[in-house]
Order: sequence, then structure tokens, then C-alpha cells
Amino acid sequence: MTVPILTTERLLLKPLEPADAEQIQKRYPQWEIVRYMVASVPWPYPPDGAEFYVNQVALPDMEKGIAWFWSIRRKESPEELMGLICLYDLEDNNRGFWLSPEFQGQGYMREACNVVTDYWFNTLNKPVLRAPKAAMNARSRQISRSSGMRLVRTEKKAYVSGILDSELWEITREEWNALRRS
Repeated sequence: MTVPILTTERLLLKPLEPADAEQIQKRYPQWEIVRYMVASVPWPYPPDGAEFYVNQVALPDMEKGIAWFWSIRRKESPEELMGLICLYDLEDNNRGFWLSPEFQGQGYMREACNVVTDYWFNTLNKPVLRAPKAAMNARSRQISRSSGMRLVRTEKKAYVSGILDSELWEITREEWNALRRS
């Protein structure tokens, strides 16, 4: 399945492509972003980290049909990458995202999550969406809470910033669609 362009009122979500690695490399390696990423993310971030990730991880997983990646851009500045959002067809890990700090706190990620979650349920026809996160990641927790997700499990996990309390949030297709209709 080809990954489509998705749009919201303010955003353009474009399927990830190799050329995005350059902007990712400029935006991603910031402590505010990586501290709550899984420990497999190298830190300090190497000079070719984004190119490796895009070309050796994300794009191959998209080709296998187990992942869907989008760059997040404002419609008013479609050439400027603000962050990434992805869906993964993996047990207990279906959605992930990051947004450059200068764009945080403006509702962009909530907008991106809504359109991507709708794609997961109503295009890919998946029954449940599960999103793991560091419990200390208050903004990510708020996005899950405001989109109708519920906390289903807590445990310890390794993140770039160390071993932290981790949470697993979920919502079912029926719950999502009921919320969207209300």
C-alpha cells in the first residue's frame, strides 16, 4: 500500500522520503526530543544518524508494509519539516512521533495524531492502537489522554535518558470512531 499524503486544517503530512534526512539531521538531535526516545537511539546523535535511520530503518519498513512514516509540515511552509509521525504494525507499539521544540505547545502534534490515528483505524482497519511512552513525557501523555486513550500498563524501560517509568496507552477502533462522531 502506498503511503498517502494526509492533511489537516494547518498541516501537510508527506510520506517520508530519502531527501528528508537532511532536515531531520538538523532538527532531531536535541535533548528535548531524544531524552524520551528508546535507548536504541544513539546519543550523541551521529552526523549520519538521520540518513541511516531513514534509508536503513524507516523506508525499508515502509516497503515491507509494516510501517507508515510522514514528515510533518505546515501548509504555509511545506518545504520546512517540523517533525515526524509514524505508525508501526508491531505489538504494543503502533504510533510514535517527535516535533521540534519551537513548534511544540501549538496543537500541531495533536492535529497530526488525529489524522494518523484515523488512518490507522479507518483506512488500515486496525482494531486497536497502542502507544508506549515515558511516564515523564507530559506532552505525549496529554495527547494520548485528550484523544481518548487509556493507560493499560506501566513498567520500567530504557530510554536515552536512562531507565524510566514507561506507560502503554491504548484506544480501540470502536472507541475512536465513537469519539469522532460525538
